[in-house]
Amino acid sequence: MLLPLSPYLKNLPTYQPGRPIEEVARELGLPAESIIKVASNENPFGPSPLALAALQKAIAGVHMYPDGNAFYLKQKLAAKLGVEPANLVLGNGSNEIIEFVSHALLSPGADIVVSQYCFAIYPIVAKMLGANVVTVPAKNHGHDLPAMLRAITPKTRIVFVANPNNPTGTLAPREELIQLVNEVPDDVLLVLDEAYIEFLADPVDLIPLIRLGARKNLILMRTFSKIYGLAGLRIGYGIAAPELAAALEKIRQPFNANLLAQTAALAALDDDEHVRKTRQNNFTGLEFFAKAFRELNLESVPSFANFILVRVGEGQRVFDAMQKLGVITRPMGGYQLPEWIRISIGTPKENQRSLDALKTALRLK
Repeated sequence: MLLPLSPYLKNLPTYQPGRPIEEVARELGLPAESIIKVASNENPFGPSPLALAALQKAIAGVHMYPDGNAFYLKQKLAAKLGVEPANLVLGNGSNEIIEFVSHALLSPGADIVVSQYCFAIYPIVAKMLGANVVTVPAKNHGHDLPAMLRAITPKTRIVFVANPNNPTGTLAPREELIQLVNEVPDDVLLVLDEAYIEFLADPVDLIPLIRLGARKNLILMRTFSKIYGLAGLRIGYGIAAPELAAALEKIRQPFNANLLAQTAALAALDDDEHVRKTRQNNFTGLEFFAKAFRELNLESVPSFANFILVRVGEGQRVFDAMQKLGVITRPMGGYQLPEWIRISIGTPKENQRSLDALKTALRLK
């Protein structure tokens, strides 16, 4: 091919998402309804029922463009968070917020700082723009925040921290997180990815710092994909100082939050029962797997998200064996953890089936 593609694409990896049920069903010749997917940290109870009801009413209007400024969703979200609509920027999933901040701040020769075992998209987007990725070794599979703070140099433009972290499920110590927020230089953007914050019993609330204008170099990323169960609609948001949010709005494509996504998110914000039920099921599921892995003498990483990482030896082989049993997990070779797989928390029935499939794959009693 003679097209003058960007040289930064040459060695750029392609993000590999969890495999969909339909694809595995075709490949293995299994009925789709016999397969469970515990690979992508999706809500096992499905979408918010209030969101589903709202979608039924809205679907007839998909021939119309959505509200490009998402007025009603921003108003309701701002009220719930205790901020102003000007503090918000919506994305096609919180994943798009990563692209916004990267386009706004990165150029060839700039640096980002990430942790080992970070979410794969942070380095992918940075490298796509010609930026350098400074990777700080993990501590107990999680972020070593003091070391990340020390890794900041005059070339650093962004520090990415997912808390809880994906794919390891680790939670940064409260004191270290507060220190990081307070000590990151004013000309470096701290991106706190809080996609799993709703699963925490007692999260660090950093929104007041944004509300009061105390940290203008901080953006919090959140999503409707996980606890609200709207992953297929792709809608997330960033919470930031109005000046930063306004800058990111210049990068945001028109109508990036589609009509159905806005409608479902607006309704889901009222569904406290769905959130409560999902959170409780998650706590129970994490305890189920942690206890089972201890009994099987399998190493796992204590998780604060809606998934758990377990060391199984040959991760790809175990993934393949479980998939043939109709259980789709996530192999971690792409995250430099080839001996591990990640299992999303499902319903109690799905959790038991996942454990049984794992035992069979490992030939355990």
